Amino acid sequence: MPTVSIIIVCMNRPDNLRPCLQSIKQHTTADYEIIVVAYRFSSDNLSAVKSEFPEVKFIINNGLSGFSENNNMALKEAKGTFCFILNDDTELPGPTIDRLLQDFGKLPEDAAIVSPKLLNSDGSLQLCGRPDYPAVNYVRQQWHCYREPVDNGCGLFRTFNISGAAFLIRTDVFRKLGWFDERYYFTPEDIALSTLARRRGYSVWCDSEAQVIHKWRTTASRIAPAVRPAAVRGSLIFFSDGSSLRYLLLALGVWPAEMGKRIKAWLQGRTGELKTYRNITRSIFTHRTPKEIFIRYFHEL
Repeated sequence: MPTVSIIIVCMNRPDNLRPCLQSIKQHTTADYEIIVVAYRFSSDNLSAVKSEFPEVKFIINNGLSGFSENNNMALKEAKGTFCFILNDDTELPGPTIDRLLQDFGKLPEDAAIVSPKLLNSDGSLQLCGRPDYPAVNYVRQQWHCYREPVDNGCGLFRTFNISGAAFLIRTDVFRKLGWFDERYYFTPEDIALSTLARRRGYSVWCDSEAQVIHKWRTTASRIAPAVRPAAVRGSLIFFSDGSSLRYLLLALGVWPAEMGKRIKAWLQGRTGELKTYRNITRSIFTHRTPKEIFIRYFHEL
């Protein structure tokens, strides 16, 4: 039985997947298995990566699925004591997985998740832990009045939330939590998981000495007119926490901000962004699920 199951979802981007897999192979000494969800892969690309990485288990998914659904397909087949969730647009610059596994030997019994420091491609800081993120700050962020800070702690420290780009979690805890919540579609699955874990009495940690390079926005940006409206709708569902009144109040704060961006994009002739903001404003006051929103606008691309 492997110590860790490494779970990667890749949307037909072998140019992302190859360096990611190579960095794992180069820097990881712990016993591991790799499960890749090959999401909407072309037959040529799939054949190429399968022949190049015969040790990797590939799960083929040609449907329309979000971050949660794709990861859950692989998680349900994971055999490791731990699961390491990793974006395909990442690389390990060192023995990141080995260090995170060692961290669990130092942490209290209630520790469920440990995340690494995330770096941009140029080596600058992207995230190092994530502090509390209340709903009011989400609304402020849509108005560009707030920027989510990073903990940026030193060494191994306790944090509130993790990033879905890379984190290590105990498999038994993940199973008890019901894996990723499939109500959400690209956002905010990671904050929702962290919040649920903390509510169930588990602690969330970050290790600044374990690092991952995250070349974000290399895939989702190409389908932003479908991803962004689903993400906004999912965020409003999460932050409203089951209250219709709370959802309405949050939506009344977010909709004008997105409409302002839509008008600005129209005035400046930015047609690609205009489509994205148009879809967002149409999706805020709707009964459609984030998945239904994504599918609707994906077919328009």
